[in-house]
Amino acid sequence: MEEMQNQEAPKMSSIEQEEFEMSHSDKLVGVFSEPNSTFGKMSKFPPKTTDWVIPILIVIVVAILSQFLMMNNPTIKAAVFEKQITAVEKQFNDAVAKGEMTQAQADQQLETIRDTMEQGGVGRMIGVFVGIPIVTFIFFFIVSGVFLILAKFVLKGEGTYKEAMVAYGLPHYIIAIQMIIMVIAALAMNKLFTGTSVADFIGTEKNTIAGFLLGKLDLFSIWFYVVFGIGLAKMFKSSNTQKYIIGVVAVWLVFGLLFFAIAKAVPWLSFLAG
Repeated sequence: MEEMQNQEAPKMSSIEQEEFEMSHSDKLVGVFSEPNSTFGKMSKFPPKTTDWVIPILIVIVVAILSQFLMMNNPTIKAAVFEKQITAVEKQFNDAVAKGEMTQAQADQQLETIRDTMEQGGVGRMIGVFVGIPIVTFIFFFIVSGVFLILAKFVLKGEGTYKEAMVAYGLPHYIIAIQMIIMVIAALAMNKLFTGTSVADFIGTEKNTIAGFLLGKLDLFSIWFYVVFGIGLAKMFKSSNTQKYIIGVVAVWLVFGLLFFAIAKAVPWLSFLAG
């Protein structure tokens, strides 16, 4: 009898130790508290669409609400308006200097744009509601593809586009928190914020080298890309997590520098420098 019980014990132990797939709420908590363990457990199961769709949808909702709250602050709204007008005015001044248009034409067009922007409150909000979801999803799919190439072909991991989407998508909960902190800071300081970097808090323009570097000193962004690197390593079955973190952060910095260079070369793409 005792021998039979001893034979049954290992079987019971193996059943008790069998891993079950985590719920999405557990994954949400885990991406903040134990990303290494969380993604390690997730990698043992097929990737779920909900693990990237839900975080992305939450980021979209938070982004839209952030725009609504900041644009309802008169000081911030005026700052955004003046920044846009200044950028347009600079383009017109450059065009006048090159002989592409007369000063009178520049003044007339600038006045028309100013009137359109002042009266375009409703249109601007419609643009926010439509534009943010479209841009967010397009950007998400492209970036997931870039990091699929990094993980699969450069770092020689084992995974698919779906694994890359989950590894990139789930840490977007960190981005949602970042946006909330950004809005709180903007409303508290009556100042336009486009991020939570050192450059944003001290008011350094990001279209300079110093501004670019200070713009990358952002605890939330660094946190996001480190967790993304961990997720990518685990989802692509790699034991060398550090290599993936370095790879992800390097790609972030290189593409940031590339966009900065493009913005400097093509003034109307200056938003890329941010």
